[in-house]
Amino acid sequence: MRRVRIGSGAGFAGDRLEPAVILVEQGGIDYLGLECLAERTIALGQLRRRADPDGGYDPLLERRMEMLLPLLRRKRVRVISNFGSANPRAAGQRIVRIAQRLGVPVRVAVVTGDDVFDRVSPDAIALETGGPLRAFGELISANAYLGADALMAALRSDADVIVTGRVADPSLFVAPIAHHFGWSLDDLERMARATVVGHLLECAAQVSGGYFADPGYKDVDDLAHVGFPYADVDADGNAVIAKVPGTGGLISLATVKEQLLYEVTDPAAYVTPDVTADFSGVELNAIARDQVGVRGARARGRTRTLKVSVGYVAGYLGEGEMSYAGPNALSRARLAGEIIRERIGEAYSELRIDLVGSTSAHGRSFDDAERPYEIRLRVAARAPTRDAAARIGEEVEALYLNGPAGGGGARKYVSEQVGIASTLIERSLVAFETSFLAWSDEPAIA
Repeated sequence: MRRVRIGSGAGFAGDRLEPAVILVEQGGIDYLGLECLAERTIALGQLRRRADPDGGYDPLLERRMEMLLPLLRRKRVRVISNFGSANPRAAGQRIVRIAQRLGVPVRVAVVTGDDVFDRVSPDAIALETGGPLRAFGELISANAYLGADALMAALRSDADVIVTGRVADPSLFVAPIAHHFGWSLDDLERMARATVVGHLLECAAQVSGGYFADPGYKDVDDLAHVGFPYADVDADGNAVIAKVPGTGGLISLATVKEQLLYEVTDPAAYVTPDVTADFSGVELNAIARDQVGVRGARARGRTRTLKVSVGYVAGYLGEGEMSYAGPNALSRARLAGEIIRERIGEAYSELRIDLVGSTSAHGRSFDDAERPYEIRLRVAARAPTRDAAARIGEEVEALYLNGPAGGGGARKYVSEQVGIASTLIERSLVAFETSFLAWSDEPAIA
C-alpha cells in the first residue's frame, strides 16, 4: 500500500495561516493536522466559554476555515484539528455556517469526551505539587488528553473536517496513519513509530527552521516564507520529513533532532495516550535537501491512565508598563521599580518587577556595562478582584509625574486568570463520542 502524506498546518493557536494553504494546494497531502492547543490555550478557551456559552473554540477558526474549505474537496484533503478547544460542538456548528456562507459543501465530525470535569475529584492529586487539587481553589474545568482511538470513528466516516477538543498533540497525526494502513491500535511498535512522526510534525515550522534559527550560528534561508512540514509515512510507520519545494526554511538533521527532543523529559519513555514511546533508538538520515528519514522508535507499553488538564480560578492579573530611554535609563527604570515596590508591595503577595532589556528574562542583569540606552519597566501581580488588579497599572501610569524623569509610553492591563494544574484519570472513566454535521448545496430529493 502506498505511503500516506500528512501535513502540519499549525503548531499553536496563533500560528500563521498561509503555510497551511500552501500545503493543501501544492503539497500533495492526504491529511492536514492543525495542532492548536496547549494548557494555556485551553484555559483561555474556558475563559471565553464562561463569558459566552457559544464560544470557547480557537479564535482563528473562522479565518482558517475560510481559507481552507474551498480547497479541501478539490484537493481531496481531510483536516483534523483540536481547534474545538473548550467547545468542539460550537466549533463544528461554526464550520458548517462558514461553509454555507461560502457555498462549499462540507461534512464535519465532532469528537467529544475530553471534558471529564464531573469525574475528577477535588481530592485528586496534582502532579505539580503532590497535594490535592482543591488546594488551588475553585476548579472550573478538567480536560483529559484523548488519543488516536477517539478519532477512529470520525476517520472511518466521510467527514472532510474532524474537530476535537483536548486530543494529545501527536495523536492528531497518529490516528490518520493508523486509519490509512488499517493498523490495530494495539500494535504498539507501529504506534510508537507513528508517535515520533506526530511529535516531529506537531509544532509545524519548528521542525522546518522556525524557532531553530540563530543568525551566525544556525542560519536559515528565507524564514519570512517558511514552509510547514509534511511526512511521507510507510506501512511500518517509518517516515520522511519534508516541505513543499520553493518554500523558505530548512529541514535538516539538526532541525529534526531539536524537535525530536523538544518537551521530552525522558527520551526512553515519552508518554502519550497511545503508547509510551522510546525515542532513544530513533535513526535519522539526511536523504536530500529538506528531506530527513526517520525510523527506529520502540514501544514501552501503554499507561492505564490519561493526563488531565485542570483549570482553576486564579483571580486577576494586573500589569503596568513604562519606558525609559537615553543616558542613565537603567538607573531611572530601577528607581521607578523601587518606588512602585515601596508604594504597593505590601498589598500583593506576588509582585513582579521586570526591567525588560536588562533583568526580565533571568531575574538579573548580564550587561557588561549596565548602560542600555532604553529599558521597559513592567510591573505585574495577581489579585483576587479586578479593582485590586487595576491598581497595578494605575500606579505605573502615575509615574509620569510621580516618578523619575523621562518615563513614557505607559500602558496598563487587567485580565482574568485561569490557572492550570494536572492530574491523572483511569482510562475506563473516559468515554468519547462522535457526532456529525453537514451542509450541502445539492437539492434534497423528494
